Amino acid sequence: MNKKSLDEPSLKKSNICPVCGTRVSENASRCLVCGTQLNAVSSNAKNRSLDSSGLPEIHLRLPGMIVLTLVFLALVATIVALLVTSKLSASAENDQAVKESQTPTATITLTATPTLTNTPEPTWTPLPPVSHVVGPGQQCLHVALQYNTSVQAIILENKLDANCTVSEGQVLMVPLPTYTPSPVPSATPELLPEEERCTNVMPITVSASDTLSSLAANYSVTMRDIMEHNGMSNDIVRVGQALEIPLCYRLPTPGPTPTATPVPPYPGPNLLLPRSGAYFPPGEEGLTLQWASVADLYPNELYRVVVKDLTSTDERSLVEYVADTKFILPSSFRPADATPHIIQWTVSVARRINNDPANPIYEEAGVQSDPRVFIWSSAGTQP
Repeated sequence: MNKKSLDEPSLKKSNICPVCGTRVSENASRCLVCGTQLNAVSSNAKNRSLDSSGLPEIHLRLPGMIVLTLVFLALVATIVALLVTSKLSASAENDQAVKESQTPTATITLTATPTLTNTPEPTWTPLPPVSHVVGPGQQCLHVALQYNTSVQAIILENKLDANCTVSEGQVLMVPLPTYTPSPVPSATPELLPEEERCTNVMPITVSASDTLSSLAANYSVTMRDIMEHNGMSNDIVRVGQALEIPLCYRLPTPGPTPTATPVPPYPGPNLLLPRSGAYFPPGEEGLTLQWASVADLYPNELYRVVVKDLTSTDERSLVEYVADTKFILPSSFRPADATPHIIQWTVSVARRINNDPANPIYEEAGVQSDPRVFIWSSAGTQP
């Protein structure tokens, strides 16, 4: 007995797992690889084998099913894309055809522009020569003078010798002269009618330094009026030419340019108190200076009060700017010695010309008032 016959019983006694394909023993009840119950599967397989119609069965594993599914989906997507692309292209072609059928075709007809030809000027047609019978004693010169032509023309026409020898009774062909048109006279300017001409004129003679523009500027008349009055066709004037300047068309002389009139300055304020020459004894601590208002001042205008001590050797003075019509003289300005001092004060209007409140700058805006003085003494002892 060979080895093949020994192995056949063992092969017949083994089974194959219908789920994972693992070979198991005939008596095994469970697959050792996938754990499938072999008895139930074998019974189901027997039943199916008994009930089957003999068609083959296909068993696929999970990776194969996934691959087949992906391939199927790719095919479906490709088919759908091809259908959509074909529909879009067909729709675009239909739209283009509709647009082309609806767009009117413009027909441009080119019309030939007629070529302008210059009108030929009339030319003089030469007249045919006339026959002339030479009379007794006639020569070529007499014939030329008679027909207003030249001797040379008669010689050439009749093929005579240079001396133009002719005889009595000879027939000559005399060429008539070719007339040339006379030049067209240039247009001469026409003068204005007498009823329209200016009677107030200034006769002048053009000098070497004169031009029409300078004459127009000197007499304040336009160049056109001078040309029309004198019948000039251009603006060229010549030395020694006699012209008339129509003063009727003289332009108005411009007057002086108006200048802004400044606001008249304010008058000097009328000083009220203290009266001129008043005496203030040592008991007076403070003095009030008062004056009358000159007008309603603007916000940038103030009264300038100037106080001077005429008696002091150092010429003490005080300048203050106030908006009211009074000013209280500070006690610091009171004389320090026992000698009465003459105090002078004036008031005027000033205008501020800058916007710096810390350092204002003023200018005079009115007339200074008449100065007024008073006497002010101190209670101090004379040194």
